[in-house]
Amino acid sequence: MDVSRIRALRGPNLWSRHTAIEAVVRCEPQERQLDLLDGFEGRVRQLFPGMGPLRPDGRPGQISVAHVLETVALALQAQAGCPVTFSRTAQTVEEGVYQVVVEYSEEAVGKKAFDHAVALVDAALAAGAFDIEAALAELRELDEDVRLGPSTGSIVDAAVVRGIPYRRLTQGSLVQFGWGSKQRRIWAAEVDNTSAVAESIAQDKDLTKRLLASAGVPVPTGRPVADFADALVVAEEIGWPVVVKPRDGNQGKGVTVNIVSPGHLEVAYKAAFEHGEVMVERYLPGNDFRLLVVGDRLVAAARRDPPHVIGDGVHTVQQLVDKVNEDPRRGEGHATSLTKIRIDDIAIARLNVQGLKADDVPEKGRRVIMRNNANLSTGGTATDVTDDVHPEVAARAIAAAQTIGLEICGVDVLAESVHRPLEEQNGGIVEVNAAPGLRMHLSPSYGKGRNVGEAVINNLYRSGDDGRIPIVAVTGTNGKTTTARLTAHLLATSGRCVGMTNTDGVYVNGRQIDSGDCSGPKSARNVLMHPDVDAAVFETARGGILREGLGFDRCGTAVVTNMGAGDHLGLNYITTVEDLAVLKRVIVMNVSTDGYAVLNAADPIVAAMAPKCPGGVIFFAMDPHNPVLTAHRAQGKRTLCVDGDAIVVAEGSWREHLLLRDIPLTRNGTIGFQVENVMASVGAAWSAGLGWDVIRNGLASFVSDSDNAPGRFNVMTYKGATVIADYGHNPDAMRALVNAVNGMPAKRRSVVISGAGDRRDEDIREQTAILGDAFDDLILYQDACQRGREDGEVLRLLREGLGKAQRAQRVDDIHGEFVAIDTALARLQPGDLCLVLVDQVEEALAHLARRCAEESASA
Repeated sequence: MDVSRIRALRGPNLWSRHTAIEAVVRCEPQERQLDLLDGFEGRVRQLFPGMGPLRPDGRPGQISVAHVLETVALALQAQAGCPVTFSRTAQTVEEGVYQVVVEYSEEAVGKKAFDHAVALVDAALAAGAFDIEAALAELRELDEDVRLGPSTGSIVDAAVVRGIPYRRLTQGSLVQFGWGSKQRRIWAAEVDNTSAVAESIAQDKDLTKRLLASAGVPVPTGRPVADFADALVVAEEIGWPVVVKPRDGNQGKGVTVNIVSPGHLEVAYKAAFEHGEVMVERYLPGNDFRLLVVGDRLVAAARRDPPHVIGDGVHTVQQLVDKVNEDPRRGEGHATSLTKIRIDDIAIARLNVQGLKADDVPEKGRRVIMRNNANLSTGGTATDVTDDVHPEVAARAIAAAQTIGLEICGVDVLAESVHRPLEEQNGGIVEVNAAPGLRMHLSPSYGKGRNVGEAVINNLYRSGDDGRIPIVAVTGTNGKTTTARLTAHLLATSGRCVGMTNTDGVYVNGRQIDSGDCSGPKSARNVLMHPDVDAAVFETARGGILREGLGFDRCGTAVVTNMGAGDHLGLNYITTVEDLAVLKRVIVMNVSTDGYAVLNAADPIVAAMAPKCPGGVIFFAMDPHNPVLTAHRAQGKRTLCVDGDAIVVAEGSWREHLLLRDIPLTRNGTIGFQVENVMASVGAAWSAGLGWDVIRNGLASFVSDSDNAPGRFNVMTYKGATVIADYGHNPDAMRALVNAVNGMPAKRRSVVISGAGDRRDEDIREQTAILGDAFDDLILYQDACQRGREDGEVLRLLREGLGKAQRAQRVDDIHGEFVAIDTALARLQPGDLCLVLVDQVEEALAHLARRCAEESASA
């Protein structure tokens, strides 16, 4: 078994909506059927008893070693605690080669699980050993390290319930919700509209206390101290017992409460001093409460009890602590609902106050306090008291949060109870926390858990707002870029700031911010991160979907222009147009339920995608009598077609007419493929809710020149001849271009063409076979980059395609695109027509523009 080309599919993909690991696995002949491997399945199950059935979904077919690899990789993650359920193994067109797809919840864990699965299967093939417990332990530890913690995770889960998209921006807790101009960000339980000033105030315990006191919020007396001697002076001044804590601290680090002696004070001072400047405050007797304020509401409250053990008259304090720490809810850090109790200097000092040591055996029933502060991060427990909070106590907590300026605030209260106002019981607010932990409210040790993540999301987004902007995804064989550009132009005409990706680059509000082929998911994600973008249009290419999946979870509109042969067939096991359609319909399958797929009714393969769309369908076709179109229209659904001199838009009995003479891109309707591109774009704009006056204005102001649509039927004039530059590069594009130029008058027609080296031989030949009967002169040129071909090989294939051409009178071979262009221009006479099929779009268009400008200046 050989495993190659492992990929992480980070968005909806060919296989499913799940994020997944995809690998290509080559099996030897004897590995393609489990029956031929004597004892293999038994050895696998011996190494991994919990792997589960090999066909959990009952799929038919022969089971290979690749299927076993799939099952093991999924089961490893599941047993490590990852919420994964999907996997698939598919035979490719190449005998003995399979594509294995396994869902992951965390990419690093998925990849590591796949590595372990390969090692386990190899061990079973070789009758070797594999340490399954060590592998599972490593996966669990890795998952705990990389997955979101409980606080951030609860907010993300609440967003998912409301359909709000999210994206982790770091391996930590920085998360973006929503897209473009609707985005919001959190860092753990801190939101983006919390100012740095408010956060700094909250970290300064003394400043916080002074501000709260000035606002009438009850707080304990005390102040910062210079050294231990000063701490002793303050303790004597304000009276014992006291609290010692860092002036700038969090998570209870360095905090010691209920200090009753100078010796205990010295230990506490040293612990606090490790975290910076030290404060000494009056100890407020009573219980420790944490009140959670989100916006202007109290959303949860918990009583926190310090870590403690109960004596049984048999075990030592250390043994009792070890027993408590065996609780599976207790772990290290913040990934679990509780934290393990530590025996450190603070704990030993607290035991001394109680007359105990760690190796003493407390009497049965005695409650032994391990430290006085009740933070969960130091081993404390929490009891939900949300329903018990007195309105006056809630009002003081909200006032404290707003005084400091915190949108999400953990308010620490010391009082006998929260049933009565603080002033009546000498209670007070001792701290406010800018990024409070939420786990005590989500999973309290006792009482009802509170969905505080939902409260945070509801504070970020009002009811009904899902944080999404309109997304139009465009795919197909030809016309993708023009359709994407025109759709973006229509959206921009409506006043929106539009982000667009295509094979030419990334554009935001008309400004290019990246260049090159940007039709993949990475560029789409970058646009969705841009804070100004109100709508997005993504050209969605085959390669990006195969490589990584979509760059978004769903779109409002999916446009499929057409589906033809010759577009990268034979690559990545996509060998037929039908295979390509299955891949490209991914955008259709991920339309939102209130969105639309805009589909070419004249293309049977595209029209067949309609049942896969979760939303509605808009069909378009040149022929108003197209049977798919007429059936759809008869049902009162949305259609576009050409009738006479206009594009007719229909839904039910309603009609809208868009005159072709008012749409420059179509040249009065003479360029058929541009008319189709216009209908696709109008369908997308209709789906996005644009008004018809806006659509008309956008269509009238869009011109197919080298600025608006570079390399897309750009028409120029040179010495009285017509020059057309286009990026057409497959047989279907050649046919469309021939139909277009046949409708344009010309004395003599010439074409400049090369062939992409990464296309199939038959596709390169077919291009010149089509062009040879439509043009008088053909200039064949060889690209600078042959994409894996030998020198002269593409030119040979192009000439072979001309074998049956009847019209071509002159054929020249040229090395170099610009030399070929200059050769063609030099031969032009007034009234001629020259089609230049460019390869280096930007450079070739600039070259043509210079030549046209020079000729115009010299005329």
